[in-house]
Amino acid sequence: MSNVTNLGRFRKAKARDEKRRAGDANAAKFGRTKAEKRRDESAREKAERGLDGHKREE
Repeated sequence: MSNVTNLGRFRKAKARDEKRRAGDANAAKFGRTKAEKRRDESAREKAERGLDGHKREE
């Protein structure tokens, strides 16, 4: 006698794997660590201060 296979289980497992793959791709594309965000913010602030230092008084 053959074993009964639950196709729903395989379908759901495939959907979970696809979602995980999509999430990993998004994390690699958009995700940044807190340290990277802080570094970019401080670099932006420094550039802004340097630009403000070159403004002329009216």
